[in-house]
Amino acid sequence: MVTKELKQKTLNLKPVDKIHLVEIILDSLNKPDKEIEKAWIKESEERYVAYKKGEIKAVGYDTVKKKFGR
Repeated sequence: MVTKELKQKTLNLKPVDKIHLVEIILDSLNKPDKEIEKAWIKESEERYVAYKKGEIKAVGYDTVKKKFGR
């Protein structure tokens, strides 16, 4: 019953208010994991250092796009 009422109220909102509501809902679902965030920062910094030292090479966007078909 609550879901139907909520749906109807949502459908009657102005577009800008709907967008704001969606942002609030998505933010509540996408809580960043601090440990994962730290791990990605560390990984990206290590990759950058390796790239600058010539230990790894960059791959162009077109190459990646062809390889993964997107």
